[in-house]
Amino acid sequence: MKIDLHIHSVYSKDSSMELEEIVKRAKAKGLDGVAITDHGTARGALKARKLSSEDFVVIAGAEIRTDRGEVLGYFLQEEIKSREFFEVVDEIRAQGGFVAVPHPFDIFRIYRLRGLEELHTYVDAVEVFNSRCAMQGANRKALHFALEHGLKFTAGSDAHTYAEIGSAGVVVESVEDIARGRVEVFGTPASFLELIKTKIYKTLGGKG
Repeated sequence: MKIDLHIHSVYSKDSSMELEEIVKRAKAKGLDGVAITDHGTARGALKARKLSSEDFVVIAGAEIRTDRGEVLGYFLQEEIKSREFFEVVDEIRAQGGFVAVPHPFDIFRIYRLRGLEELHTYVDAVEVFNSRCAMQGANRKALHFALEHGLKFTAGSDAHTYAEIGSAGVVVESVEDIARGRVEVFGTPASFLELIKTKIYKTLGGKG
């Protein structure tokens, strides 16, 4: 199974992608699943789970900005209410979820998690490939950090536009292998054009 673990839908203010169209495009690109990980909400992701089928899985997630920076929660059953790092981790785990750190070494992400050296014991995984990292050295640092500290891997396109879907992710035998850490990572960097499209869309207001 090829799964892109980091996609933003219209439920993020900097994306215009509709849920049904995300699934359609993902299937056309040969993916077997996606994780919807909108900024600050699982509302779209929980709705999108209804689009799962025997040959395609939709994982409900969210990218939550905590007081320490952003974390990704996967396999969510409901919204994450807190914005305090330790409480967010507890909420995700209470739902049987999986905690990952997105783009931890991308210096252009002002909301990246701070203090990962001290906080890594509270998370399950590190996003070791994010297509939207402008400098790929950030992904290499993330991989080395995960290996050094025995953390599991996640990867995703961080897609905000349809063209980006499937540019990164993981290959697994089953969805359960994500939490087990039995993944093979794939990915290519996003084009500069796609990065600029997101900036323009966000500046114009987008849909929230």
